[in-house]
Amino acid sequence: MAKNVRLLKPEPDLLLLHIELKWIEPAIWRRVAVPENITLGKLHAVIQIAMGWHDDHLHEFEIAGENYGIPDSDGWGPPVNSETRKTLIKALNGKRTFRYVYDFGDGWDHRIKVGKRLPDVACPQVPYCVDGANACPPEDIGGWPGYAEFLEVMADPNHPEHEDMLEWHGDNFDPTVFECERVNQRLKGIKV
Repeated sequence: MAKNVRLLKPEPDLLLLHIELKWIEPAIWRRVAVPENITLGKLHAVIQIAMGWHDDHLHEFEIAGENYGIPDSDGWGPPVNSETRKTLIKALNGKRTFRYVYDFGDGWDHRIKVGKRLPDVACPQVPYCVDGANACPPEDIGGWPGYAEFLEVMADPNHPEHEDMLEWHGDNFDPTVFECERVNQRLKGIKV
């Protein structure tokens, strides 16, 4: 008597991504593991959490000569392919690096490099932040030039704008802090 056997589809491999914010020294970067079949929409959510952004602005991926994001229903801006169903592995089309831009006003440009392939059991959760360095700049700071000025003002309690900047930011700011464990707690909310 034959038994019904249900074959399980194997889990996709993980891709280890190195995400680095361009034009900032010392470098602000994260290394995250995501399934190769993650949609670009979900990858956007992972990047937002890993980097420390708040998802208050528009974004766009540039991968293998194609642009992906959320198409504007009113036709404003350049045309983009929808990120909703496009998977990372298909968008890459063999490429190893791509670009992610967040907040077109501030122009936070991220270079993302695809590193090792990992088995699906390599991480305690998926997505997973393996490592990183340095704090994310505050939102709406004015891009990397504004961030440089912000750091200068925050580091000098005698600067004439220090109190105003402290009030605007709401707290002291340590640009060297990165809390990987906190990021992973937040990443648990993303279902891939």
